[in-house]
Amino acid sequence: MPELPEVETIRLGLAAHVLGRAIGDVEVLHPRAVRRHIGGAVDLSSRLRGKRFTSVERRGKYLWLVASDDTDEVATVVHLGMSGQMLIAEQGSEDPVHLRIRATLDGNHELRFVDQRTFGGWHLDELVEGPGRRLPESVAHIAPDPFEEAFDRDEAIAALRRRDTEIKRAILDQTVISGVGNIYADESLWRAHLHGRRRTRGIPKAKLGELVDHATEVMAEAINVGGTSFDDLYVNVNGQSGYFERALNAYGREGLPCRRCETPMVREAFMNRSSFFCPECQRPPGARRNSR
Repeated sequence: MPELPEVETIRLGLAAHVLGRAIGDVEVLHPRAVRRHIGGAVDLSSRLRGKRFTSVERRGKYLWLVASDDTDEVATVVHLGMSGQMLIAEQGSEDPVHLRIRATLDGNHELRFVDQRTFGGWHLDELVEGPGRRLPESVAHIAPDPFEEAFDRDEAIAALRRRDTEIKRAILDQTVISGVGNIYADESLWRAHLHGRRRTRGIPKAKLGELVDHATEVMAEAINVGGTSFDDLYVNVNGQSGYFERALNAYGREGLPCRRCETPMVREAFMNRSSFFCPECQRPPGARRNSR
């Protein structure tokens, strides 16, 4: 699933193209793309038809487009999954192979949801009062991310301290800080000289604050270059890849020299994924520093 920088890149692109646009026909081309919408394809299409997109919003890794008319307002929550793409195209242009949903817009354009692996999809949700602002009901339990006015750095640090778990698991918990995924967790931990298996309760408050700040910094840097793309499955609304992969210090660098101390980087299994770290700068719990 794309992380905050990639979703923010998509949000910015959508906002530039769809705000104020009237929605015409909404065509669902694969049933799995609307499996989270209780009313199914016909209900989703009929409720969106004729509305205008009035905002494109995000909290953490969650994206939604608010559509409204004179009598109704609804959030179109977009699950990108592992391969979901939100693309803007001219009507009549060639369809992508894995096109799942097409929404025509005034101005001879259309919004396309493309999803090769069909893990993602759209569903409609009601807006409710949440921390800091109105949110889709299905997103309201997610904590504010570091780029929102509602984000409370001190509360995020306190929430990390209350956890008695590995620090990487804690920072990936979207009810503590939203938006951080596997890539940016590894990058933040590398910057903070922390191993992901350190227990939260054994980490000083100041070091946890440093980690939160690094998470914010690394995600801001990634947003500036359009996020991280390891393959052609993550692209922005114009089909372009992000470039932050070139600046990664930890993720995906197994066997390469650490950019601080030149020790070969290590990969280990983590929750059906991988963690990447420097065994010298980020010593695992109980490990001794190598003599040089």
